[in-house]
Amino acid sequence: MLSGFTKFILGFLLAIAVLVGGGVAVALYFMNRTGIPPAKPVFSNDSPSVKAQAPKGTEPGRGKPSLKTGTQAQSSATSTPTESPKATPSPKPLPSGAYRGRVSWAQGLSLRSQPNQEAERIGGVGFNQKIIVLEESEDKAWQKIRLEGSEQEGWVKAGNTEKVDQQ
Repeated sequence: MLSGFTKFILGFLLAIAVLVGGGVAVALYFMNRTGIPPAKPVFSNDSPSVKAQAPKGTEPGRGKPSLKTGTQAQSSATSTPTESPKATPSPKPLPSGAYRGRVSWAQGLSLRSQPNQEAERIGGVGFNQKIIVLEESEDKAWQKIRLEGSEQEGWVKAGNTEKVDQQ
């Protein structure tokens, strides 16, 4: 009789331990999943390079590609001359005191018109995007940057960029 009662108590405690352990594992899983920041959304008005990366089917004003028969495809392929690749232009020399860098803040940065938090947001700069640091504010809290490959300039918080060594 005593051994049956002992088995019952031991089984009951083991079941409780399994339920508690499973609950803790599920809770830890969901807590870790909510701790990961979601991917930054990309909108078509964020930067000019977004349109170049957009899938061709989503561009406005473009219809579905037409299907051609074999002879039509061959005639159009042979009649259209192909452009030869153009040489890449050499990078412009940097202004004095400026240097090349990249954004090191994982969420990207807001590009502002003036070196303060209340200034108008004129754009954004993504993580690892190449930039040119033109100058720093007097209090060294802001940096004026230019997006590499574009003429857009603005201010970002200092400390969120890092210098890139280029030969």
